[in-house]
Amino acid sequence: MFCYQCEQTVDCSGCTKIGVCGKKETTSTLQDLIIHVIKGTAFYYDLAISKGRYCSKLNKNIIDALFTTVTNVNFDDERLKEILSEALVKRARAKELAIEFGAEIKNEPECATFIPAYDMDGMVKQAEELSVPSRNKSLGEDVVCLQELLMFGLKGMASYAHHAMVLGQISDKTDEIYKYFAEALAFLATNPTDTNELLSFNLKCGEINLKVMEALDGANTGTYGHPEPTQVRVTPIKGKSILVSGHDLKDLEELLKQTEGKGINVYTHGEMLPCLAYPELKKYKHLVGNYGGAWQDQRKEFSKFPGAILMTTNCIQNPKGYANRIFTCGLVAWNGVEHIADRDFTPVINSALEAEGFLVDEPEKLITIGFAHNAVLGSAEKVIELVKAEKIKHFFLVGGCDGSKPGRNYYAEFAKAVPDDTVIMTLACGKYRFNKFDFGDIEGLPRLLDIGQCNDAYSAIKIAVALSEAFGVGVNELPLSMILSWYEQKAVCILLTLLHLGIKNVRLGPSLPAFITPNVLDILVENYNIMPITTAEEDIKAILG
Repeated sequence: MFCYQCEQTVDCSGCTKIGVCGKKETTSTLQDLIIHVIKGTAFYYDLAISKGRYCSKLNKNIIDALFTTVTNVNFDDERLKEILSEALVKRARAKELAIEFGAEIKNEPECATFIPAYDMDGMVKQAEELSVPSRNKSLGEDVVCLQELLMFGLKGMASYAHHAMVLGQISDKTDEIYKYFAEALAFLATNPTDTNELLSFNLKCGEINLKVMEALDGANTGTYGHPEPTQVRVTPIKGKSILVSGHDLKDLEELLKQTEGKGINVYTHGEMLPCLAYPELKKYKHLVGNYGGAWQDQRKEFSKFPGAILMTTNCIQNPKGYANRIFTCGLVAWNGVEHIADRDFTPVINSALEAEGFLVDEPEKLITIGFAHNAVLGSAEKVIELVKAEKIKHFFLVGGCDGSKPGRNYYAEFAKAVPDDTVIMTLACGKYRFNKFDFGDIEGLPRLLDIGQCNDAYSAIKIAVALSEAFGVGVNELPLSMILSWYEQKAVCILLTLLHLGIKNVRLGPSLPAFITPNVLDILVENYNIMPITTAEEDIKAILG
């Protein structure tokens, strides 16, 4: 196996025996072959789309297959084999569509006719031939870097598209989004080597991802209302309990409906914390607060949680010690863990009722969340007034994915060290490094503004654009600095969106991606002045002068 798609990959080089995430060689192999077949599907589907023919089942299959291979989503080989088989069926259907609508099929790439081996040893050998090291030898590292950058961007974008599709926001009428997925994957199917073309497709991925994130924002706020500033309890209370982690709002809503009146308290975990600020979710009185922190601490936190646990999307780790009371749904899966189909959460509820639950109330501790774009822009006049009066000197967006690799304490150190006349905006699970600190306020405006999930990156972009319009300057001229942490492929597509928007001077850490070669990094530095984080003290001094 070879995998370097996440920030924690071994030696910042690549996992070759077993993934840092826990992914086995067989799991990695199946995921690689799924991606290969999906490229073949896209080759035919792109031809069908060129003739005006879209297919909702193919749209869903492509997006779900991509999301399935995102880090910490699916570790169940049997389920992956089913997905691979389904991908082969859908590839054949895509070819039928292309022929049916008169597309000329020629120069079929290998992935369009590829047949997986009958046994796992054979599939492992096939995956080795498709691997990054093998392609580096034949294509060169810079070409493979740009191919993988695009693929990781597509995987991240697929995760956002999946959530929007669940809520009906991305429909068959959203042609531009589906067209780009097919076009970009069909492009990769041809094993392209032109670096200018690859760069163009990467920037286009950032452009389309902005539309996908806008659609997801519309789906969430259209269904559950705009997040509003909300005080959230972060200590448990006495009673039976269910903990919900991941990202999916629909799963949480359905669980809340099914647990209403059953004497079970529901807690969010990780990226689900922002759900407590949505009006249509926080109306459920048994949604009582947040438990724990970011995804990488789940094994310690889940082992102590005295109830049932539901994983709704990516972020799952080996559930050793509590596999009998953790459940998966949607695309997330772990071998041996019960998977919930069709959102019938009866097994989760029964598990919670059988468990001990919390025996006492812990001392109350509250934090404030809910500063998405609607809430922040609702206070735009006050923000502008404070900036003009020089009571707010600078804005820092300190956010992104968290992880367990050393060096991530930088983000807490940075947040604590910025001057009192600055405002910190944050989003995604990286905020758990500092979101329980008391940063105070500036004339009633909290100095820490929690924007939401990584899925809410659109809010941060919308706030930045609104501020630039209010002050009549470009985003790069604002007193705004982006200090970002990354872990997996959703962070990659957000970075591509920032590049598409021409945003410069982003500081990225805790380490630069292993898949970025020195030559490609030089391009990013030259055109966008992307830079690695150093120390909190040095970076603050460089930013503020």
